[in-house]
Order: sequence, then structure tokens, then C-alpha cells
Amino acid sequence: MSAGDTAVLTDDEAAVRDVATRIMAAWAANDADGFAAIFTEDGTLIGDSYMKGRDGIRAYMAAGFAGPYAGTRVHVEPLDVRFLTAEIALLVTRGSVLLEGESGIVPERGFLATSTVVRRDGRWHIAAYQNSKGTTDG
Repeated sequence: MSAGDTAVLTDDEAAVRDVATRIMAAWAANDADGFAAIFTEDGTLIGDSYMKGRDGIRAYMAAGFAGPYAGTRVHVEPLDVRFLTAEIALLVTRGSVLLEGESGIVPERGFLATSTVVRRDGRWHIAAYQNSKGTTDG
């Protein structure tokens, strides 16, 4: 399902898409602990750097929120969800880092990302995330 589709979402698809909402909320609160908690304990994040595990992700985001990401928000739009198994999904998103007063996608800070999302203890978490610069889904 793409961002423009209007089909009714299954509960699992809605929960996987909600990962993007949780990322935006943790970032808006500058909450490195909350951001890291969205990942599995051994999760990986590849963006400008490679981070492994919640502790590494937490440390990177805490430094970011105290430095270059201070006062920013992130906008994330799910583009596609594909279930590989009942417990594993691929989430494709686009987004951008937003400065004060900005909304939506800002092309110069835009990114496309893939996340391998897994269900653990009844909640969906990111096991692996990677982004690259860009803003189109086509």
C-alpha cells in the first residue's frame, strides 16, 4: 500500500506504520531514551553513522539532540509496508529533519528509509534501519 491508498489497514499494518509516529514523537521530545526504545535491544541504525544496539543509538541521539538536532523535529511518512512473516515487516518511509516553523518534507534534508520491523512482546520494534538522501517514492 502506498502513501496515497485509502484501503482499510489491518491492525498489524497500522501498528507497523505507527513506528513512524513513535519516531516523530520521541524526536519532538528530544527523548534519546524513547527513541532508542523503538529499536530492538540489538537493533542497528545506519544514517550518517552506523549505530548498533539501543545503547549506541541512545548515545548518538542524545549527542544529536544536544548538538545539531537541538530544536529540530523529524517528519516521517510511511510509503509501504510488506509483511515477510507474521512477526517481521519491511517498512519503507520518506521524511526529513525539520527546523522551527517547517512542516512536511523539506527536500534538502529529505531521506528515504527502510526498516526491518519485528514484533517483540506484542509491540513492533525496529531491528534494522537505513536511510539515504532523497524524497521521492517513484
